[in-house]
Amino acid sequence: YSESQKDNSSYKGNLGPLLLDAVVEKAIQNKPRVIAIGDVHGCIDELQALLRRCNYRPGDVIVFLGDLVSKGPDSPSVVQMAREIGAIGVRGNHDFEVIRWHQAIKSGADPPVIASDHFNIATQLDSADIKWLYSLPWYLSSKDLNALFVHAGFVSGIRLAKQNPRLMMNMRSILPDGTVTSKFFHNWPWARLWDGPQTVFFGHDADRGLQQYEHAIGLDTGCVYGGRLSACILPEKRLVSVPAKKEYFQYRRK
Repeated sequence: YSESQKDNSSYKGNLGPLLLDAVVEKAIQNKPRVIAIGDVHGCIDELQALLRRCNYRPGDVIVFLGDLVSKGPDSPSVVQMAREIGAIGVRGNHDFEVIRWHQAIKSGADPPVIASDHFNIATQLDSADIKWLYSLPWYLSSKDLNALFVHAGFVSGIRLAKQNPRLMMNMRSILPDGTVTSKFFHNWPWARLWDGPQTVFFGHDADRGLQQYEHAIGLDTGCVYGGRLSACILPEKRLVSVPAKKEYFQYRRK
């Protein structure tokens, strides 16, 4: 409408800012989230179901807490999917074993005498997927979320740069005398000693299942053993999970 006829127009509102407000509001509602996911162990169907349950959309940041592979039905598909959606993650003990076998194969090592799941996975991953697996660090840190992401855990009182990689991939318990161990001791989970200020998101400890402390959340809920696959959506710390389709691997207490 021309300036002279605007008073006769059928719509006299201020359309521009209203549209802009709607666009901004939609952007706020759809802002990217961080979705931390516990041990997948090759359970591709459950991973797809969990992403649907989380209402995953492009732009969300997926952080895998290690052990994407081994024991379950389709480890190569899990790694491929993780790479294709631009996910990041940390290195778990089973991911580490696959990397070790890949390095051994490249060096001309003979296949193992006893069947090895890690060896088989190392031979099945294509070059892009093995490169993605190699890229997984021991831990990740986010200042914006005041959060740390690691496979197994941290020893309280030790600077991150001085943490032991083997323990970050394997620890489960810290005994009263300070002994750090990969074994399960019911009363002595390492996370009970972690006093922040950053919140640690971790996996690895299916025996304890979902763990919730003031500054630590454990998300290994034993999907490959017939339990559930769990995620935590940040920054609101909303927990989401889906049931396993079946028991793929018989659980043995560590």
